[in-house]
Amino acid sequence: MTEWKQKRFWTDAGVAETEGGFAVTLDGRRLRTPAKALLAVPTRALADAIAAEWAAQEELVDPRTMPLTRTANSATDKVSVQRAEVADILAAYGESDLLCYRAEAPQRLVARQAEIWDPLLDWAADALQAPLNVGAGVMHVAQPGTSLAALHRRVHGMDHWHLAAFHDLVALSGSLIIAFAVCESDWPRDALWQASRLDEDWQIEEWGADEDAAEVVALKAAAFADAARFYDLLTVA
Repeated sequence: MTEWKQKRFWTDAGVAETEGGFAVTLDGRRLRTPAKALLAVPTRALADAIAAEWAAQEELVDPRTMPLTRTANSATDKVSVQRAEVADILAAYGESDLLCYRAEAPQRLVARQAEIWDPLLDWAADALQAPLNVGAGVMHVAQPGTSLAALHRRVHGMDHWHLAAFHDLVALSGSLIIAFAVCESDWPRDALWQASRLDEDWQIEEWGADEDAAEVVALKAAAFADAARFYDLLTVA
């Protein structure tokens, strides 16, 4: 059976200022989310970027090429109505952050983890006031209550727009600290993504790459960059 795809039904995609922020319009009519809510984003920069995604669609609409639209829909339909629950889930990553669990061997991997991950934990201790403990192996590493509380406050301080993008950054990287570094530091985003991939890249170096797995990783890397861009566009007037 042929998969049904929506055909492009509009000519012009634009932006209009509205009471709730900035709306995206298709031939003058406001865009709605999948839950039928009128979409209004907080900055014109984000609205312009979403409108550009719609303008770039050809005869058939391809949702895979519209990551900003997808995140805006998620923020409106899902995160806004369960913000506290989403924030709790993300803050819990601080209890088992990727950067805190180190290999016991081989020594070259141990050294690489220390070289790449220690500076991120040093940054978190200073910038986020959240020093975290490190352990070797898979046993749970207990974290200071004050650090977890500091991370919890920061996550819960985000509105649903920022939280929607932050969710993807945490879920894709497996690290609350890496996600915060994307949002609150000048660390190169590519380097942060590679930091989240350190163990997997080590395995590839040792055993070789799998073509199908490489395609999945490329999609995740693109999604990570899209989430960072969405977050950035929330800070541009």
